Amino acid sequence: MLRLALVVSLLLLPFTAYATDAGWALLRAGGHVVLLRHAMVTGNGDPAGFDIDKCTTQQKLSDRGKQQARKIGALFAARAAPIDRVLSSRYCRALDTANIAFEDNKAEKFEPLDLLPKDPTAAATQNAAVIKEVENFTGDGNLVLVTHLENIQALTGAGAREGEAVIVGVDGEKLRVLGRIIF
Repeated sequence: MLRLALVVSLLLLPFTAYATDAGWALLRAGGHVVLLRHAMVTGNGDPAGFDIDKCTTQQKLSDRGKQQARKIGALFAARAAPIDRVLSSRYCRALDTANIAFEDNKAEKFEPLDLLPKDPTAAATQNAAVIKEVENFTGDGNLVLVTHLENIQALTGAGAREGEAVIVGVDGEKLRVLGRIIF
């Protein structure tokens, strides 16, 4: 079983490197939108007593997550066009990722990037607001939207690892994945 896992991972390495290189090529050109899943966190889920306004009641970035966010920022600075704007979920793990990675661009809280509600109508409204933001972006640099796995899945139909960047474009009522960058 271990051999099979090793073989599969070795076969995927070239694809991952290609996906990352193609993603950087898109971002160097500018004018793109990135859905960035927040960096690595401690635990699995927010503790009881969650309050959006109190970071002490939420999942936090792990030390590895903080390091990952710094790496994301350094690589964006070295390999991508400038960042025009950074929007973030109001959750502390997303805001911390945004502020650590893109310290020169103050992250703006954007409620539609928060975790999706259970109510399908409210979730659809939230996703529509994100898609509208992507449609309206016309910058020369790039727009970064820091959010959560569930949001990326709902918007694109694709997953993302913690700290993964998914470059997107509008495709009807969904977002289409144009490229990826794995950190």
